[in-house]
Amino acid sequence: MSNYQNISVPTNGQKITNVNGKLNVPDNPILPFIEGDGTGADIWRASKRVFDAAVEKAYGGKRKIAWMEVFAGEKSFNKFNTWLPDETVDAFKEFLVGIKGPLTTPVGGGIRSLNVALRQLLDLYVCLRPVQYFQGVPSPVKRPEKVDMIIFRENTEDIYAGIEYASGTPEAQKVLDFIAKEFPKQFEKIRFGTKEKAETFWKTVGAKNFPSDVAVGVGIKPVSYSGSVRLIHSAISYAILFNRKSVTLVHKGNIMKFTEGAFRDWGYKCAEEFFSDKVYTWMRWEKTKKEKGEDAANAEQKSALASGKILIKDAIADITLQQVLTRPEDFDVIATLNLNGDYLSDALAAQVGGIGIAPGGNINYISGHAIFEATHGTAPKYANLDKVNPGSVILSGEMMFRYLGWTEVADLILKGMNGAIAGKKVTYDFARLMEGATEVKCSEFGDAVISKM
Repeated sequence: MSNYQNISVPTNGQKITNVNGKLNVPDNPILPFIEGDGTGADIWRASKRVFDAAVEKAYGGKRKIAWMEVFAGEKSFNKFNTWLPDETVDAFKEFLVGIKGPLTTPVGGGIRSLNVALRQLLDLYVCLRPVQYFQGVPSPVKRPEKVDMIIFRENTEDIYAGIEYASGTPEAQKVLDFIAKEFPKQFEKIRFGTKEKAETFWKTVGAKNFPSDVAVGVGIKPVSYSGSVRLIHSAISYAILFNRKSVTLVHKGNIMKFTEGAFRDWGYKCAEEFFSDKVYTWMRWEKTKKEKGEDAANAEQKSALASGKILIKDAIADITLQQVLTRPEDFDVIATLNLNGDYLSDALAAQVGGIGIAPGGNINYISGHAIFEATHGTAPKYANLDKVNPGSVILSGEMMFRYLGWTEVADLILKGMNGAIAGKKVTYDFARLMEGATEVKCSEFGDAVISKM
């Protein structure tokens, strides 16, 4: 193992390794964790006790986690004057799988987002967001139990690549000048791409003070074949492994034809090239309809699904946001680009109890690297009050153990969460919305989960 200056490597644990594309998990794996900022310390203490209790109950002492703290965010900045030490990234690289609480992103220059930085540096190309309902959780919809979806959100491309330039900067002007010179017809679509056009507008509306430069921010949205296929391949593989019924490619290809639209087309190509014996695609349906008619296409699809094949379909992003509310049962596994996935995962979380219990994982299925994380913010006003809901980290841990192949531990965590919520021993966010609930502290909710295993 590597030597670290500020990280204490447990002597009672062993590294997880990746052997021929499969994780080799010892009985005492070393798992790096980032405690998190704000409420992170409270949440981590409760969550760690739940994890250790589930492992003990599942394996009776034959297996145990060797936890290794690594640093990022405010705690790191206060200790080492850096928001994200190289050692932290190196530790996640070496030990493959870890978990983190919520992090504060520094205001101003430097790192745009610590979470995004970790995903980019480790090439964690899948943001995995399962959405499921726990009986008794307050919900704004009538039938939240119909929501049972797994979102595969592309994690490294799209607008989250962070390629953008502020208005009025030399960099933005260089991009505008390039487009004006090389693609003049497209440049005309930039409504206020020149100083003259902007001045004309401001004078038309009678403004006396207006920017003296070309105030146009510019961003670039990269979407690649390789990046799309590895994400969609992972989603379809997951659907096959866990006997899901469909994979929906969510996109805005009706407008962005060569990025979002390409994602859709490459998705169908991926499905038919790699999984032709296990899936039936809407692209195939369209081909059969053209050759033999709609009735023949419908019969072909019906027969394929009856034989156990998985349906690969697509949906426009804005319609999807409506239909996950009105027809959630039509969606199972969703594969989508970064921004769409951001909107969808949080909108769906609201249907089943909110972001406070929404888990997430960032995974590279090829290298085996994975960081599971709280999906909510740091809520600093509640820090050290032992008050907030630890559900997001607890359920992220459930995802982590399932990823490691410790399904008995994952199942116990789900059983404990279901039991605690059904018993109405919940933190303030749920207690204020649930009739007859008993409000408990963050730590006490962890106790309730453990007692229901």
